[in-house]
Amino acid sequence: MDVLFAGLGSMGMGMALSCLKAGHGVQGSDPDPARLDTLIRQGGQPVAAGGPAADALVCVVLNADQTRAALFGPQGLAGRLAPGGVIVACATVAPDFAREMEAEATARGLLYLDAPISGGAAKAAAGALSIMASGQPAAFAAAAPLLQAMAETVHHLGDQAGPGSAMKAVNQLLAGLHIMAMGEALALATAQGLDLARVQQVIGVSAGNSWMFQNRAPHVIAGDYAPRSAIDIWPKDLGIVAAMAQDAGLPLLLVETALAEYRAASAAGLGRLDDAVITRHIAARAGLALPDGGQD
Repeated sequence: MDVLFAGLGSMGMGMALSCLKAGHGVQGSDPDPARLDTLIRQGGQPVAAGGPAADALVCVVLNADQTRAALFGPQGLAGRLAPGGVIVACATVAPDFAREMEAEATARGLLYLDAPISGGAAKAAAGALSIMASGQPAAFAAAAPLLQAMAETVHHLGDQAGPGSAMKAVNQLLAGLHIMAMGEALALATAQGLDLARVQQVIGVSAGNSWMFQNRAPHVIAGDYAPRSAIDIWPKDLGIVAAMAQDAGLPLLLVETALAEYRAASAAGLGRLDDAVITRHIAARAGLALPDGGQD
């Protein structure tokens, strides 16, 4: 397939390279020229004006506003798709927004797959993501070769846009809370004089373990907060969760607390650092010293 990629960040780049490895023709677009250069060195191409129409568009940007612009804005790439082409939209957005984008795509004679992703940059590079997808059967069929290249598991969640984004919100609720819980646990362990590497070993084979604990705790232990997944993602994603819950009349007290903490960490200047730095934000209130890897 000939596929356009909007967004070549840590996730989008891995997905684009996975498609290249599977034999698809990939053209990419990203505000950062260095990312585009990386794609070109691996055999991809920049999106070229006046080129032939593409079969698919994979949109891996940050939020709803960027999704709308990347698809249907003045420089939007949806206009570069052939009739009946498929949009695979991967940003974490509200279900209502996904349904709005599907309606816009349909009006333009295009297919739309609501396809949020999970798994992190390493799994994106390995073509082993979990994709929470919903859309018309024709959209699944059109996107199937790309999904096979990018994902280890594709969850079919419905025959219209919306359920995919709803499921991603449930996932982000858990993931955001698990990172907060990791931060509080490591701060408490520090207060008690425990060796954090030993804490990770013990918790890793105990009931308190979680995927996020095992993935993020090493960042804290190394004092390495180079961003893999930044703090600033969580005010957005948990903000979506909180809005959905409010619409449903559903109080989510843990979400409200975590959302306030992530917002405070961002306001304190930590927003662009790895989200494991929430531990430092928590520990600082008690003057606790965490490992310092010499990085921010």
